[in-house]
Amino acid sequence: MKRLFLLLFLFVSVFCNAQEVAAAANIRTAQLYRRGDQTSFPITALGVTEALQLEFDDLDDDIKNYYYSFQLCNADWSPSILRPFEYLRGFQTVRINTYRNSSLSYTRYTHYQANLPDRNCVPIRSGNYLLRVFLNGDTSKIVFTKRMVIVDDRTKVGAVIQQPYSGQLFRTSQKLQIVINTDERVQNLNPTDLRVVVLQNYNWRTALFLDRPTIYRGNYYEYSDEAQMTMPAGKEFRWIDLRSFRLLSDRMERMNNTKDSTVVYIKPDPSRESHTYLYYRDYNGRYTIETLDSINPFWQADYGWVHFTFVPPGNKGYEGKDVYIFGELTNYAQDPEAKMEYNADKGVYEKTLFLKQGYYNYEYVTLPQKESQNAYPDVSSTEGNYWGTENAYTVLVYYRPFGSRADELVGYTTLNSAFDQRGGF
Repeated sequence: MKRLFLLLFLFVSVFCNAQEVAAAANIRTAQLYRRGDQTSFPITALGVTEALQLEFDDLDDDIKNYYYSFQLCNADWSPSILRPFEYLRGFQTVRINTYRNSSLSYTRYTHYQANLPDRNCVPIRSGNYLLRVFLNGDTSKIVFTKRMVIVDDRTKVGAVIQQPYSGQLFRTSQKLQIVINTDERVQNLNPTDLRVVVLQNYNWRTALFLDRPTIYRGNYYEYSDEAQMTMPAGKEFRWIDLRSFRLLSDRMERMNNTKDSTVVYIKPDPSRESHTYLYYRDYNGRYTIETLDSINPFWQADYGWVHFTFVPPGNKGYEGKDVYIFGELTNYAQDPEAKMEYNADKGVYEKTLFLKQGYYNYEYVTLPQKESQNAYPDVSSTEGNYWGTENAYTVLVYYRPFGSRADELVGYTTLNSAFDQRGGF
């Protein structure tokens, strides 16, 4: 049973990675969120403008002509075959006009900002959109991409979280039960006309993809098969407070300030596989840009080199596996930017990241050394899994009418495993 849903995760990850473009070396701290909440999921309703906020820094410290455009995608993030004029009203590309040079920081950079969707470029269809940022109006010069979704509510979505019945998953996983009721605007000829995607902690890389309901009756859809609806629970994310480069926070071991740079050493992180679960409030893998050393965090916060150390059990490296720093701070990536190096002399894994001042969540995951790009990130030997862990879930409902050429997002709901549980106690 466990192998079945891991294979399902693997199948989805292949699609979810298809459209991602790694950020250029000079681009840092690219964020897309609902205005006013840096930890939020980038979702907005159809027809609403300027609901999302885009922020990023260019370390070249000059002024460039950055543009953005939208690419409509299907539920699995494969590109839609629709042409831009079929899902956009207005211009197809928009220049980012709001920018400012950094001040009061040793690291020089230019900060760019945009509110989306712009009134001059408005999506007119619901669904998944890939936000592409590129140089000089040339769409072949993409510097990074971000995912966002636009919903047109035509369904009622209910969901609860349960403790699995399976003895193998009872203490390590969380099971979802989802019920969907469609209205008269959703006319299904087949139960597979609806597709459901479940995100744990807003992360597309570990998304659960469902294309067939357990029970289907008229406009009623239920997804409750434990083999398909169970996800590893993990544990609360680790944290590091980098809001000040003048004072040591609780997770800092030491800090070296030079004339033009800051190096922060985080206290070594041991494996939590055998540790008792401890609840504390976290950002579920996200981060916020904040500073206590100046006023405006977006163009006055500084950057520093942050040294991470992970101590494996018995100070022995994982055979046939690599260790990665996982979370929004590495864009949930499985590449050299997030991969840690094993120091055999010390018996620890080490990695240094260039991070902006803020408050960060992260965790450590293992991936097989071969074909790691398509593997499911595993926390069982680094963090451990506990079924009662607090996790945020987002349920997205997609619909493709008969004869349509693209998936539409027709409903969604959010729930939290600490407050929306039923049964299994």
